[in-house]
Amino acid sequence: MRNELILIIEDDRETRALVKTYLEREGYRTVEASDGEIGLAHHMKLKPDLVILDISLPRRDGFQVLAEIRRRGDTPVIMLTGRGKLIEQLQGYRCEVDDYIVKPFEPDLVVARTNAVLRMVGGRTANRPIRLGKLTVDQSAHAAWADQPTGRKDLKLTPTEFRLISRMASSPGRVFERAELIDECFPEDLPLERTIDSHMSNLRSKLDAADLRGMLVSLRGIGYRMDNPDG
Repeated sequence: MRNELILIIEDDRETRALVKTYLEREGYRTVEASDGEIGLAHHMKLKPDLVILDISLPRRDGFQVLAEIRRRGDTPVIMLTGRGKLIEQLQGYRCEVDDYIVKPFEPDLVVARTNAVLRMVGGRTANRPIRLGKLTVDQSAHAAWADQPTGRKDLKLTPTEFRLISRMASSPGRVFERAELIDECFPEDLPLERTIDSHMSNLRSKLDAADLRGMLVSLRGIGYRMDNPDG
């Protein structure tokens, strides 16, 4: 099951609903925006894995939105628009759009192109830091921190705690059974389940101390879940 978050920026309600339905059938999570300003606010706050973007939008048009997204980073973008002239498509690619789909469209094609773009950028985004609310987990730097008004507060995690938070943060909202965490995060040995509970208790204390209370959820008799306060 996929877990990527797709931001759909489209002012036509029926088009948004159609794209949302087909993407969620594929297993994606979605969030919607009806104009360019709302879309950029969602992009800034939620850090989606991919954006599906119309050109003719209220407040800020698609090319303005795309330029701002590119200024912020490398989030993949698929243009989904009724503007099918060659000059408009070329302008989209010059602005570094990842794909361009012209309306009317087959919704299955949008899903297929979304899958393809995410596969293509997989290597580019594989080491991108994971952000859940005020928490950032940077696997390449082997570091985790909380964003606070006074600046970044590093979480001083043990190697085991870092493996655990990295695995759970990569799939927010998913429930991990203790046995699964043992298999994936303790490759060198097989600790008892109560050992996992001890590590989780220490990890929760460090999250609480960094004003990240409630992110690590314990489900009695089942396992653990990492929640995203923004999603």
